[in-house]
Amino acid sequence: MSTSSHDTLWLTQAAYDRLQAELGELTSRTGDVGPQTEARILELKSILRRAEVGDKPDDGLVEPGMIIVVQFGGDASTTTFLLAQRGLTADDADIDIDVYSPTSPLGEAIIGKYAGDGFAYETPTGRLIEGEIISATPFHG
Repeated sequence: MSTSSHDTLWLTQAAYDRLQAELGELTSRTGDVGPQTEARILELKSILRRAEVGDKPDDGLVEPGMIIVVQFGGDASTTTFLLAQRGLTADDADIDIDVYSPTSPLGEAIIGKYAGDGFAYETPTGRLIEGEIISATPFHG
């Protein structure tokens, strides 16, 4: 069974190692484990099974693991961020940049696009946001 790019979770090596260590610790416990521990073990296995670790190709494609620069319509300034799962990268000291989730409205609007492509998405309040992707380059942490 293959996973689509939307199912794949990009992780830094540090985040992957941290999750592997947590899974090892939880599964090494002897005796009965509670339902919360069982749920966490299943969650960790799912994350690690879908994980993609390391650098992305520098092909300009917007996908998790890329540093994205966007310009929102009517604004001359740009916004730069890493497209990755916030909760999975929160403890990674190599990441010194804002992190936006691929499942956020902005993330879903830009994923699969290239530099120069326009995008639009609706905020939870119903406001339409438009912009352009300036660049998408691999994160090197």
